[in-house]
Amino acid sequence: MVGNPFVPQNLVGRQTELRQVSEILAADGDLVLAGVPGIGRRTLVRWAARECGARVIEIDCLRATDYRRFLELLAEGLIAVFESPGELALIQRWSQNQPLILQKLPNGRTCLVWQFTSGKEWALFQALLTLPQVLAEWLDCRVVLVFQNFPHMRSWDRHSKWEHYLRQEIQQQSRVSYALIATVAEHWVEQSDLQMVSLGPLADEDLAPWLETAIASQNLKFEPEALSLFLSHVQGHFRDTIALLQRIWLNIETESTAREWRTLTPHASRLTPHASPLLIQPHHVHRSTLALVEDLSVTFESLILLLPHSQVRVLESLALDPTDSPHAREYIQKHHLSRGGGLQGALASLEQKGLVYGPEYRYRIALPLLAFWLKYRLS
Repeated sequence: MVGNPFVPQNLVGRQTELRQVSEILAADGDLVLAGVPGIGRRTLVRWAARECGARVIEIDCLRATDYRRFLELLAEGLIAVFESPGELALIQRWSQNQPLILQKLPNGRTCLVWQFTSGKEWALFQALLTLPQVLAEWLDCRVVLVFQNFPHMRSWDRHSKWEHYLRQEIQQQSRVSYALIATVAEHWVEQSDLQMVSLGPLADEDLAPWLETAIASQNLKFEPEALSLFLSHVQGHFRDTIALLQRIWLNIETESTAREWRTLTPHASRLTPHASPLLIQPHHVHRSTLALVEDLSVTFESLILLLPHSQVRVLESLALDPTDSPHAREYIQKHHLSRGGGLQGALASLEQKGLVYGPEYRYRIALPLLAFWLKYRLS
């Protein structure tokens, strides 16, 4: 598999948010980091933790199908971060008075293990949540515990027992900061001590300079019209930006290599580097975008099949006819949308899923390549 040379080594266009999150973590604060998938939430937390010298434990709640798997992920995350011999020795010492032990597996990996006994899972949860605080005190360090897709806990935590206990621990632990990553902030956050940080799309003026530098490293250069077209396609969404850049680079490299091979003399033994940058033209951007969404079409089609018809209609309408007033009577009539609460419910649900922005970003589709695919499919 070809690597992506455009994965940045520095944080792009998030300096204000970086200062904000770094200050929260340095002051032992806890936060909710909201934004659509692929916008850069985890990257921002990692950079902020690095700024204040904290260790980061990441737990993806989407991977937890029940409380057993949740506990396993929590234990795995802890060991992945505190893995040096000295740190493992501390964990071994701590585990002597706990319902779990540190064990070395036949494959050489070290992990925390326990016997799942009915009624004992709560003690395991409490123990695993206290371990980061204990290690932070013993090692004199800070720890950031990141819960990605935090609301997904409710898929198995039906009565919110685990979630409520976790919220209590957030308030109590002094050397551990909690960062809950979600698509939108929920109402309970407003009544808590958690601080709220929202990430929107990157501004073109922040993204464009990085794009120019990134492609220059691969001996490429945007024509002005091509850059404008690229920015309109990715709309400040960083994951889509990286994916489309890679596709353009691969396509141009393939075209250039084929052209150079055709023009080689019989005595030439290898290709020589380009003396001047290759120009990325609008047709490169357009063709590469088409090819990329074609690759993603199965994923997009599966997503559409999972959505209620009312939400699909809203997505299709916004893709074909973007508007900052989807509630307007003329827009509803034009696209045969449901009226009143039905439309508002569809928009709210799509926002919760990270598929549509709210009014602060003019109700546009949050995943630009999905919007492109929908428009292309429907046109």
